[in-house]
Amino acid sequence: MFPTPHSDFDCGRGKEPTFPSVLPVANFDPARDAARIETAIKTKGVDEQTIIDILTRRSYEQRAHIAFEYEKIAKKDMATALKGALSGSVETLMLGLLKSPTQYDASELKASMKMKRPSLRSYAPGAAKSSQRSNGFTKKASTTIYIFKFVKKTNLVLQNVCLLLQHENIKVSHGFPVFKKELEKDVAGDTSGDFAKLLMALVQTKRDEPSNVVDYEKIDHDARALYEAGVKRKGTDVVTWIAIMSERSVPHLQRVFDRYKSYSPYDIKESIMKEVKGDLEKSFLTLVECFENRQLYFASRLSEAMKSKGAKEKVVTRIIVSRCEVDLMKIRTEFKRQNGKSLYHTISDHTKGDYQKALLSLTTETSEEPQDIVFVGSVTSRGHTDPRAES
Repeated sequence: MFPTPHSDFDCGRGKEPTFPSVLPVANFDPARDAARIETAIKTKGVDEQTIIDILTRRSYEQRAHIAFEYEKIAKKDMATALKGALSGSVETLMLGLLKSPTQYDASELKASMKMKRPSLRSYAPGAAKSSQRSNGFTKKASTTIYIFKFVKKTNLVLQNVCLLLQHENIKVSHGFPVFKKELEKDVAGDTSGDFAKLLMALVQTKRDEPSNVVDYEKIDHDARALYEAGVKRKGTDVVTWIAIMSERSVPHLQRVFDRYKSYSPYDIKESIMKEVKGDLEKSFLTLVECFENRQLYFASRLSEAMKSKGAKEKVVTRIIVSRCEVDLMKIRTEFKRQNGKSLYHTISDHTKGDYQKALLSLTTETSEEPQDIVFVGSVTSRGHTDPRAES
């Protein structure tokens, strides 16, 4: 069974129930937490455990209060202090926790746009043969949009735009117009054709708000339009596909995809694979996966990131930080259902050290003030049931 939703989270598409693993702690004292963090930072060798215990078991709003109190105590901002005290993946994770989910996703998207790589235009049809391979990337690798595979900048653009699908309110937040212009400029400079049109639509278009009233006529119209723009005709009317995918609310699209089966002999994913190829195919498939079951989508990405020995830490950090106050409990359930092994246990097997401790703490649900965590190998005790045994 899925865990019981705790609160509402405004995703810009209306409010929907959330399934966070990190909740506001009871009897919260930001001044005390700030003092403990300052002591931990000043301790010889740095007391990473105390920093992890506090920051991973407080909500974003509470962490913001702690940061405010810390600046009063230490006369410097907490992010700067943590940068000096920590390093590596645990530093990246802790700094990510100081941002709101919306701010974090936006910053990740902006950072992905700063990555240096050859322009995609060098891989366009007809380009010189010498441009077919650059910096070790083949044309095939360079033009594949596969979520969380950090091959090139465009992969990250699509990945983070998908994350921003549930943070549409960022588009009207302070400072976004300038950021939006930067994003539009980069997308226009690095992509072309229908693929560029899709990415630009995802950035520019305001998605419909979900409604309590189900418009069955519109659902049928959109399902028929997708069919007639693709499988029914020779060639594909990509503009119609882009318009529906970028403008309609997620609940509406879920019903459209279901209704689509009554018109087409193929489901929407099969139709996409038959109608378009390359970047556009991967992009549409990714969007459909997000629309159909966002939590399963993120569970699959986590599974892929921890398939081999070790883990793709950037991917794991990105998902855990972004989703821990949104729907990580539900992602955990999907992960266990998909892999037959808990997310907690998988993280234990593929990570180590302070980074592992922080991830496990964020993955474990508790609304109570945590007791001291005792780690024995990959096992942790908080005085509650081991989450590796979750159903």
